[in-house]
Amino acid sequence: MRSADILPIRPMASNFARQFSAALLVPDAPTPDLITGPRGKRAEKRYNVYRNNVTVSLIAALSSIFPAVERITGTDFFRAMARFHVRETPPASPLLFEYGRDFPDFIDRYEYAQDMPWLSDVARIERAWLDAYHAADAPALRGEALAAVPQEDLGAAAFRPHPATRVISSDHPAVTIFAINRGSGPVGRVDDHPEDGLITRVDDEVTVRLLPPGGAAFFNALLSGECLAAAVAAGLNTYPAFDLSAAIGEMIASGAFSAIEPEISNV
Repeated sequence: MRSADILPIRPMASNFARQFSAALLVPDAPTPDLITGPRGKRAEKRYNVYRNNVTVSLIAALSSIFPAVERITGTDFFRAMARFHVRETPPASPLLFEYGRDFPDFIDRYEYAQDMPWLSDVARIERAWLDAYHAADAPALRGEALAAVPQEDLGAAAFRPHPATRVISSDHPAVTIFAINRGSGPVGRVDDHPEDGLITRVDDEVTVRLLPPGGAAFFNALLSGECLAAAVAAGLNTYPAFDLSAAIGEMIASGAFSAIEPEISNV
């Protein structure tokens, strides 16, 4: 068969795929005309069953990615909210764990979640947790490597981030709420206050650490390629009592970085 013989088939196949997928997440949309059952009969029931299965599977994917959000809201509330998100935002990847990146922003806009202003940040931490879990492997920076840098060169040192490292900042106690609701224990009252979280993975275990004041500015500076001196200045600018010794200890204990790179220093 010549290549020219198959060219007319491609537009039809492409058109079929577009029509088939376009109505999947629109419950009131009619079954596309090109979709037929045996002997050319209409296939509304078959298509609606498939359409429902797609929606249910995407809601289930969101449930597995955001278990703390679901525990906070309750299953019925979560599924109703997730269903609206699914209809608004179809998947962009065949990998289900990639789905839901826009869910925290959707929660910000969702009318019935407005009395939970911290909920979207809890979702952002959960999304960062999953991304850290699937991030590439890399060795964690050891304390010995940092100690080997001459004191006079330490301020100019920059650090290569571990691929799993993320920082999430919230105007609310999102880190505490996340931690409480990822378990099965009792949930108590949490006073409203800002919190910053450091998400990392060491030895295949993802951890979410509550950062002290100034810690987010310090880590964000290092993650963006700033040298240690500039990162310290960022921490002090945010919080004059910023504890550098504690921050250095957190760098090593958390596994947030994988190597020292003085050659990309900004000083």
